Amino acid sequence: MSNLKDLADLPMLEIWGERVRARRLDGERISLAVVELAPNAVVPEHRHPAEQLGLCISGSIHFTLDGETRDLGPGATWRITSERPHEVVAGPDGAVLLDVFTPVRADWDTLPLVDPAPPPLWPAG
Repeated sequence: MSNLKDLADLPMLEIWGERVRARRLDGERISLAVVELAPNAVVPEHRHPAEQLGLCISGSIHFTLDGETRDLGPGATWRITSERPHEVVAGPDGAVLLDVFTPVRADWDTLPLVDPAPPPLWPAG
């Protein structure tokens, strides 16, 4: 198995149905995910043991973390420590986010796959 892949070659997971999907690459102790949010998609409040760092690549999101709410666009980042409540609502054009988790998001192993997966929204073809 190659350690060098294109984003389009990674399986697409349905994280919260067809409105919140992600392609994930796992290392031994870390996960990298490119998350695609449909316009106005909702990621309900949740928490997880994994720490999370993120970057908005395109579009916009309304992000609430630990009770602080901000509108974020391309270049905005977030840091979520273990078990901190957070939720996101995508803007009217949707969004593409880059998220990094440690440890690996093994809880995503049982999520449904999108087959066939559409081409990634980012980078623009």
